[in-house]
Amino acid sequence: MVDVDAVAAELYGLRPEEFTAARDARAAAARKAGQRAEAQRIAALHRPTRAVWAANRLARADADQARHLLEIGQGLREAHRTLSGEDLRKLSHQQHVVIAAMAGEARRLAGEAGEELSAGVQREVEQILRSVLADPGAAEAWARGVLAKAPPQAVGFAEVAPEPGVEPRPPQHEPEAEGKPKAGRKPKAEPEPESEPESEPEPDAGEAERTSREAALAEQALARAETEREQARTGLGALDEEIGRLEERLERARAERERLAAVAENAERRHREAEREAKAARAAARKARRR
Repeated sequence: MVDVDAVAAELYGLRPEEFTAARDARAAAARKAGQRAEAQRIAALHRPTRAVWAANRLARADADQARHLLEIGQGLREAHRTLSGEDLRKLSHQQHVVIAAMAGEARRLAGEAGEELSAGVQREVEQILRSVLADPGAAEAWARGVLAKAPPQAVGFAEVAPEPGVEPRPPQHEPEAEGKPKAGRKPKAEPEPESEPESEPEPDAGEAERTSREAALAEQALARAETEREQARTGLGALDEEIGRLEERLERARAERERLAAVAENAERRHREAEREAKAARAAARKARRR
């Protein structure tokens, strides 16, 4: 019995240029063994792009780091559910740092396997790592090193709605030590014995709740904006690289055109010379016949 999952694990460990031939061979072997359903599933496996292959190789090389990234993603999802702006800010920053480091490691691992990743492909790896955090199915496949294709780009966790009845968590502040004034503040003067202390206004609970919710929503908006910024940078970087390749091709085409133009000019000159020689030869032949 062919284990399709085991075959997939083997195939997605291969370099992209080795994938198709190996997949077709394994599908043919399954068909020959009479396992047509398994053969069809194997034949349907997608050849990974270089970025997807590099992301899979990264997950296979360091399962602990892959699990750590997915834990950050789970924390971000929980922060969105509970409207915890402070957690969202901290985890978003941690996510960006970890993904950048992991994409650099993916480039190094690819180089060890004989595949040099361009800066554009490395940015694609970063985008894949961001996207798997918002797609549980893709995250599970990537963690096993069998991601078939890049998940759709996701901006934050827009599909994660806050839990019903959950109020935003207020930001945590360090409590002040009793009797110790904050830095930069003057100690309060002792009240006169005969004067009565002024009563402080009661805090408005509704206003505090509103501002707390606004702060949490602002943190979510900031996290989404940071993700959008990273995605835009990824797209711009890929386009810049593509423009560079096209400009190189254009330069080569211009050089080839100049070379062919020179060849054509030389050919035209030789044609004119040959035409004159042929004309002179025909005239000489006619003159010889008259004699």
